[in-house]
Amino acid sequence: MSDRERARGSTAPTLEFWIDLASNYSYLSAMRIEALAARYGVPVIWKPFLLQPIFRELGWTTPLFVAQKEKGRYVWCDMARQCRKYGLRWKRPSEFPRNTLLATRVAVAGDKAGWVAPFCREIMTLNFGYDRPVDSAGVIATVLERLGVDADEALRAATSPQNKEALREQTAQARARGVFGAPTFFVGPELFWGNDRLEDALETAIGAL
Repeated sequence: MSDRERARGSTAPTLEFWIDLASNYSYLSAMRIEALAARYGVPVIWKPFLLQPIFRELGWTTPLFVAQKEKGRYVWCDMARQCRKYGLRWKRPSEFPRNTLLATRVAVAGDKAGWVAPFCREIMTLNFGYDRPVDSAGVIATVLERLGVDADEALRAATSPQNKEALREQTAQARARGVFGAPTFFVGPELFWGNDRLEDALETAIGAL
């Protein structure tokens, strides 16, 4: 660790990671953000939310690249290319976007319990690495058990009225802060959108010292 990193200590700015579990480009960031941020001692705050309500407010019924076939072809080719670049598993989902409501509720509950990051990575790997559905309580319970989490307790917490409201509030907060896609990163008030802006966001966090 460098002298600069030692001096940084608890004064390091945080990197907020706004992630939609159904977002393909969020998969790329979710699988690499922790290792990148750890190099510089930048804490990552995971913010699971739902893009679909925001899309509806913007007048979109589906991601734009799904509606536009030319862009869609490009995105799927680009995803295969980016996964090769980062050494990630990739299998184009046969259903897109997949239903991730329950998984996202679990992720919000996991944030309070401290296992949100590994849970999100597992869910997204199933979706984008293996083309498997991730919307059933059985699949989610298996993931939680693999992480050493009490699945029954986590699912009860996730489906509680309080946690459902927490997800609604987090999604509303994303909209209020100008989030229009995922992944989105914040360093203080500054917004960065897209997997290819992760490094820029980290550089901004480091430069804020």
